[in-house]
Amino acid sequence: MIGDSSARPEGSRELAQPVAKGERGVIAHWLRSFWLLLQWELRSLRLYVTLAVIVQILLGPGMIVGYGYLIGDVDTFTATYLSTGLGVVSMVTIGLVLAPQLVAQQKLTGTFDYMFSLPVPRTTTIAAALAINCLIALPGLVFALLAASWHFDITFEPSWTLVPAALLTVLTAASIGFAMAHAIPSPQIVGLITQILIFGLLLFSPINFPPERLPSWLASVHEWLPFYHSANAVRSSLTEGMATEVGRSFVVLAAWAVASWIVTALVVGRRR
Repeated sequence: MIGDSSARPEGSRELAQPVAKGERGVIAHWLRSFWLLLQWELRSLRLYVTLAVIVQILLGPGMIVGYGYLIGDVDTFTATYLSTGLGVVSMVTIGLVLAPQLVAQQKLTGTFDYMFSLPVPRTTTIAAALAINCLIALPGLVFALLAASWHFDITFEPSWTLVPAALLTVLTAASIGFAMAHAIPSPQIVGLITQILIFGLLLFSPINFPPERLPSWLASVHEWLPFYHSANAVRSSLTEGMATEVGRSFVVLAAWAVASWIVTALVVGRRR
């Protein structure tokens, strides 16, 4: 995402030049447009991305150590469950909170309209933004797990499913955040909703604790929301015996991601 519409980083001139579709196929044109937009995003947000990654590196371990002081001595099972959940929280927060706030800022600065005036497929704009959010969010999980291993003296058992589980978690959260930011016209309302999401995510989502601790009706609701399933998918990739119905978690996350893309496509498609 681009934070300041007045800044035109290197590469923007190349973006502003339309590509003759006869010179290459549709896929090649899409990939070229995506690559150019990704470079533009990284240049435009180089300071923001750097600071956001640093915050993520500090946030995950900070929550691990802070919660460790809060709950005191715990058994290995509880420490492992909490640690994997906090790693997911650090990733989901980026997608659900920072991603829509960046879109809201773009609307206020005028960058939002400028981006969609460029002669590139509109899907590449969203894809580049999603890639940036993945780049920012993933270090939070890595450093949270390292801090948990040191602080609680626990050992994780990562499997090959960790990469798709983590990527799908970040992608789903960011997709929901972008869909919300594009569908809601008012940046102020978007900001208010993100604050509510932080509150609900930390206190009422079964990420750091089992869903059985919630009222039965709320636990049933979370069976269809992506938060519990994000933690379940990632937890299954790091532990043995702590996660159940992992396949369903992947399906629910994928469904939310696709539904968010459809909403975003409908909103973006209506823009001239």
